Amino acid sequence: MAIVGGSGFIGSNLADSLLSDGEPVLVIDNFSRPGVEQNLEWLAQKHGSRLSVETVDIRDGSGLTSALAPAKAIFHLAAQTAVTTSLVDPAQDLDINLKGTFNVLEAARRVNAPVVFASTNKVYGSLPQIAVREAADRYIPGDEAIRANGVDETIGLDFCTPYGCSKGAADQYVLDYAKSYGLPTAVLRMSCIYGPRQFGTEDQGWVAHFLLSALDGRPITIYGDGKQVRDILHVSDAVAAYRGVLARIEDLKGQAFNLGGGPHNAVSLRALLSEIAAMTGRDIALRHDLQRTGDQPFFVADTRKLEAALGWRARVPWREGICDLAEWLRRHRVQPRPEVARYVA
Repeated sequence: MAIVGGSGFIGSNLADSLLSDGEPVLVIDNFSRPGVEQNLEWLAQKHGSRLSVETVDIRDGSGLTSALAPAKAIFHLAAQTAVTTSLVDPAQDLDINLKGTFNVLEAARRVNAPVVFASTNKVYGSLPQIAVREAADRYIPGDEAIRANGVDETIGLDFCTPYGCSKGAADQYVLDYAKSYGLPTAVLRMSCIYGPRQFGTEDQGWVAHFLLSALDGRPITIYGDGKQVRDILHVSDAVAAYRGVLARIEDLKGQAFNLGGGPHNAVSLRALLSEIAAMTGRDIALRHDLQRTGDQPFFVADTRKLEAALGWRARVPWREGICDLAEWLRRHRVQPRPEVARYVA
């Protein structure tokens, strides 16, 4: 089993789950993200020789092909993950997210290895077609079905920002390799995943970053009014979904699934910040700035397609999950950084 991007937040949790069940795991990573070396050390100490590691950048096609030669299945989680970074350097974003994914697919095609790909809700764009109204602390969609169930996979793709374009194009390449080459592939379009081993930064991993900022007494800048709604999903539930899709890949190949906490784990930024303030016993200093390009006022994943395919459901309630992450961060957080925390959903 190979996990491309296996030292990252979701990748290391997925690796731990597989290794704990006795599966040998190959982690492929370029180790460029700060903090991931801690995840790798944790995996190595806990699992020893069942873990193997290759340092490869997914932009290196030949190196990646060589590293993945023994792979029986591939989880592809490596990416440039920040909308803000994509706006600053769209060429790098394109190279990593699209060309890198193409390299993974070509390597997988050589050995006929299934690929489960980590996509994003950003492939749906800013969702201007979903009319929302303002409540006291959140946006509420006018459409009754979306209020009840969330946004499903039929909403239509609408790439926005270089990040949305690169991930969206990669998403479509992954699905097409099932059509054009018969490669067993599937896509999980993720909402906001959080949990232990997430070293949130100001541009990515916003739930952990909010908690870190609160624990360290730093102010948080909210882009927009803070009424944006997201369905947050604990990483243990995300791992269960990834493993479930791979287990049924022959039946599910060529399909995309929305993956998030669903309506029961939908929370606005304002509500989450209130919960964090109560949990930490600290007042949180907030700053506001203009809404960001491509931001969705409301995104809650309709996960009924995934539930029907796997019998999967989100099991960790968001308040319980936030407490779990807060405890982990108290034990593992690094020294406070000087910058202000910023929201990027």
